[in-house]
Amino acid sequence: MLILSKLLPLLVLPPGICLLLAIAGLLFKRRALWWLSMGSLWVLSLSFVGDALMRTIEAPYHRIPVERVRKAEAIVVLSGMLQQIEGAPLGELGEAADRFEGGLDLYETGKAPLLVFTGGQMPWDTDSVPEGELLAKRARLRGVPSGRIRLTSKVPNTAGEAVAVAAALGVSKTRPKRIILVTSAFHMQRSLMLFRAAGFEVDPWPVDFRATDLKRRTTLLDFIPSAEGMKASSEALRELIGRTVYRFGMRFMMSTR
Repeated sequence: MLILSKLLPLLVLPPGICLLLAIAGLLFKRRALWWLSMGSLWVLSLSFVGDALMRTIEAPYHRIPVERVRKAEAIVVLSGMLQQIEGAPLGELGEAADRFEGGLDLYETGKAPLLVFTGGQMPWDTDSVPEGELLAKRARLRGVPSGRIRLTSKVPNTAGEAVAVAAALGVSKTRPKRIILVTSAFHMQRSLMLFRAAGFEVDPWPVDFRATDLKRRTTLLDFIPSAEGMKASSEALRELIGRTVYRFGMRFMMSTR
């Protein structure tokens, strides 16, 4: 099931859906499908289109100054920022590195006594170390005492993270705890749904904003297809699909109780 959940979106997101439309157009000799494929590929590769989609996904969140964050019982930092490569024993931080830095900022300013890292790891990626273990080591090197760090069990996705953090902190619907949830802005809405369903009272602290500043001037380059534009469009649409699936699944579970 997990493999399907990772593979199926590739077929309905660009460039996978564009390729399928092009193949269908050739096989069934339908020029309209071929042109739809090319048009979709071009539009979704434009940087201003990807930027607009990402801005929509990130709304209504904005960066909140640390001093305005309420105190909580724990700071939860979601996985998804490390690339494990040979020669880098603690991995290399990717573009979502603000999740780690944001969690440390909150801890260092006394917003919560515990810093929780999730053990992100795919079942088939057995040669890697759960991401949380490497992040915990980085945190200890930055001065966070071991007794103030909590790690979850291995988890493959956000739904697993919510359940694992609840288990690690002893949370249930009758024993809620307030946490500060740290993740990328585009990923926050889905994460909030899942952590609240797991029994948490959640204060979101979004980081890693991908959309550019609205004050930036539009240039000719914005109308030229690019890999960056396609990446932004794909990430935004993937997150939108994920939200829809989780929302539908949660409503279905509530209706069957």
